[in-house]
Amino acid sequence: MTLLDYIKTLSKDELERFATGCGTTVGQMKQVAYGNRRPNGGLAIAIDRETRGEVPCEMTRPDIDWAYLRGSSKAA
Repeated sequence: MTLLDYIKTLSKDELERFATGCGTTVGQMKQVAYGNRRPNGGLAIAIDRETRGEVPCEMTRPDIDWAYLRGSSKAA
């Protein structure tokens, strides 16, 4: 699921709690969801955590080698 699809399912209050739980603002979250900004690694992880994996960090930051960090790459 994309971040945009995920936040579209949330009420205004739920979106506020989600953004706060991720350590950011609703405005910043919408910028990321609409592709206007790229989340830093910490925010990508927070989104993964707060969505319970529905929006994995691989979705928001495909440029990072998450498999290596998770210990699931061939090099690990």
